[in-house]
Amino acid sequence: MSHEEIILQRQIEAIQIPSGDTIVLPEGTRVIITQSLGGTYTVATDAGLARIPEKDSDALGIKKAEETSPATAAVNSGQAATDDDVKAAVWEQLHTVFDPEIPVNIVDLGLVYDCEISGDPPARTVQVKMTLTAPGCGMGPTIAADAQSKIMTINGIEEAKVELVWDPPWTQDMITEEGKMKLGMI
Repeated sequence: MSHEEIILQRQIEAIQIPSGDTIVLPEGTRVIITQSLGGTYTVATDAGLARIPEKDSDALGIKKAEETSPATAAVNSGQAATDDDVKAAVWEQLHTVFDPEIPVNIVDLGLVYDCEISGDPPARTVQVKMTLTAPGCGMGPTIAADAQSKIMTINGIEEAKVELVWDPPWTQDMITEEGKMKLGMI
């Protein structure tokens, strides 16, 4: 990432960080991309940090990148998928969800506590229980909605429920080895 200043090519809605409030960034707003992970962009503006969804990447002058998701592609191919196949695709999608302030996905941060699949194809339901690094994080509903949206890209899922839970409380010990390496903790 070059951290070059970019001028928005059109007006867009963004999520203010850390409050989680929706804001409007007008055409011509100057931004600097500080993080680009999981299809979302964290940008610095004169008013602070904001998160821009992938659907608005064109306003940044960025073409949507193709992501490699083999488990999801296998389930979405139209062939019969087992619950294990679907669960692998769900975990794959959860690995593409990021806190806009931390360059590690929610799985490697240890924020996902449980993932259950119920029902029969084509009407499966996915129930995910996750937490946040801090209970007062205003981005919680946004991160949960991002996880839900990514799960719903998987064929055969009729409903995805992402619940924010606080027990057990999150600690840094829950971060995976890969996450700790990305954060420079080991």
